[in-house]
Order: sequence, then structure tokens, then C-alpha cells
Amino acid sequence: MRKRVLFVSNGHGEDLNASAILAALLSLCPELQVSALPIVGEGKSYRRLGVPIIAPTLSLPSGGFLYMGYDQLWRDVRSGLLPLLWQQMAALYRFRGDFVVAVGDVVVILAALLTGCPFAVFLVSSSAFYEGQLRLPWLAQWGLGHPRCEIVFTRDHCSALDLQRQGLGKAEFHGYPIMDFLEGGQELQLDSSLPIVALLPGSRLPECGYNLALQLEVIEILQQEVGFPVQGWAALVPALAENLSSFVTPIGWSIPAPGVLGKGEVKVYYSSTAFAQILHQCQIVLGMAGTAVEQAVGLGKPVIQIPGRGPQFNYRFAEAQNRLLGLSVRTIGTEPATKETLRQAARAIPEILQDREYLQACQRNGKARVGEAGGSLAIARRLLDFL
Repeated sequence: MRKRVLFVSNGHGEDLNASAILAALLSLCPELQVSALPIVGEGKSYRRLGVPIIAPTLSLPSGGFLYMGYDQLWRDVRSGLLPLLWQQMAALYRFRGDFVVAVGDVVVILAALLTGCPFAVFLVSSSAFYEGQLRLPWLAQWGLGHPRCEIVFTRDHCSALDLQRQGLGKAEFHGYPIMDFLEGGQELQLDSSLPIVALLPGSRLPECGYNLALQLEVIEILQQEVGFPVQGWAALVPALAENLSSFVTPIGWSIPAPGVLGKGEVKVYYSSTAFAQILHQCQIVLGMAGTAVEQAVGLGKPVIQIPGRGPQFNYRFAEAQNRLLGLSVRTIGTEPATKETLRQAARAIPEILQDREYLQACQRNGKARVGEAGGSLAIARRLLDFL
């Protein structure tokens, strides 16, 4: 009889990690019958793999970032959060399978418990790097200690050691799957004489469009006021690439040719199919994203963060990411970006690129905080021990 495995996740980065592990698991054991439940968002990572979704999904205004404030929770409730949760809980309770892989935080731990199946947990959103010690909510601690929780994967080695010190012997680190997405895609036309600055504005409309506008202004200041020529490459989600003019026209930029943004003599190239190449080829990143910034740090790239207005990428999020990712990330300003904030960010770019010791430290820090490729297969192999 084919083993039935359910993947449950609650967020964009969580979906990415889960889908990478799922794909690796199927490559090792193709006879498995897999399904998924993305609690937040539409589960596009699963759908691209053709994995069946066991309950309705909905893209909510907060994107799952409810800790950003009660106003986000209220917007989600008005958009249908409560009926959605009821339908998802019912689907979990009805699931009759052999194993559950829960990727996320306390929400997916409780979801896994609701199925009555043995399960594994990958703690994507928790790390000992945030506060020097992993402090989990008591509900999460109870769930991880439950007899049906077979193994707990962490996103970094430091967190696994910390959980083991706290008495959770089942905690292990085998890699961070998001680093397995950095291959393939469109080739870039690069000017090797100029430093390449990657622009990562995020993935959720309309916020990522407003973030891109701020980043374009930084490039403009960098070249026009600071006098430091660079080649800018923006990695955009398809939805933003299709609606670019509505975000760049108000700040005086145009689209003179496909894949090119321009304002006077200043140009920035963009692509929705070359994310991996942009990250690999750049020397520095302007980042207003979550998972993408983690991937950049994992590759050893220095990152400059500019707080936006949210709901995801505001100062609170940026500061937490700073603690998580360490010296590789520099956050400019503590409020939504002003013109002076953008000037400070522009001036920081040549300073960072000329600091050889700091750039070498970013390489070492990236390996310690995020790790290298191969996590998906390593975790999948470990899961087979329980299947």
C-alpha cells in the first residue's frame, strides 16, 4: 500500500522549503502519495509541482504576518479568515494518512497534531540567532515534545544545539532548503566594468511595487548625487513585472525597452526569470524581502535594508531579520524611508564595496547563518527513516 504523506506550511518561505523537501522526497521514493495544505496564501509552490491541495486556500491581506499588528488580523478576518480556518481544520481532521511534515511555526505544529498522525516539524521561522536562545511559545514546546512528533528540523546548526541543550534530543540540523532554488534561469547581459546591485523588492503586490520605487530612487541618488556608477538588476515577481508602469511612472521612471527601467541617463534592468543569476552575479543587495534576503546572505552577499510601510517589510520586520542574519545585513533608518534615508543607503553602497574585510566576513557569516545547498535532499533522506 502506498504511504500517504501530507505537507502543511504557513507562509511563502515555508511553502518554498516544504515544496523543495517534497520534491526531494519524491525523487527518492516516487511511490509515495503526497498532498499539501498551505495555510497561508494559495500554495503556488505546491501547485507548480502538481501536488493536490486538500482544502481551500486564500491569499489574505497580511500575507500571514499577523504579528505585525491587530489591524492586519482585522483585515484578514474581513477577507474571510475564519471560514477559511474552519474549512482547513476540518480537512486536517478528516485526513487519513501515514505521516505529516509540518513546515513553519506553532500553527503547523497544532495542525499536525489535529490529524492524529505521526509527524515531523521543520521550524522555519524560529532561530536561536534572534535572541541568543530559542524561546518557543509553550504550545509549540508542548507540540514538539508530543510522542507523535518524531523529529524536529531546524534552519541552522545553532538552533539545533540550543534545543538539544533544552532537552529536545530529537532536534537536528540538515540544511536549509531555500538554498536549493538558486540554479537555472535567464542569462544576464552584464557590464563587467561596473558593480552589480541586486534589487529585491519582495513578492506581494502592491507592497513590492512601492518598495521597488524606493530602491530605484536609491540607484538614482547613487549615480547622480554620489557619483558612483553601478549596474542595477531588479528581481521581480511576474505580477509586478506586468504592472510596472503604475509604480515607476509616479516617480518619473519609464520603461524604454522590455527589461529596462530608465530615468534620464540612469538605467536599471529587471527580470522575472533570472532571480538566481541576479543573486549569484551581484556584489551587493538592496533588500526589502524575507526569504530572498536570506538566500542572498547565504551566498555571502552584503545586504542593505530600507524600512518600508509594510505590511510585511517595515522596520520591525527589518530589525528582526537583522538579528537573524547578523553582520551581513545593514538596516538604514528606523521609520518608513524618507529622502534622507535613501541618501544614507546610497552612500553606504560604495563604502561597503570598498571594505574588503567586511565582504570576506559576509562570506563566512552566510555559511554560518544560512548554510549551503543540499538541505532538501538531506532532510528527505532523514524523513525516509520514519516512513
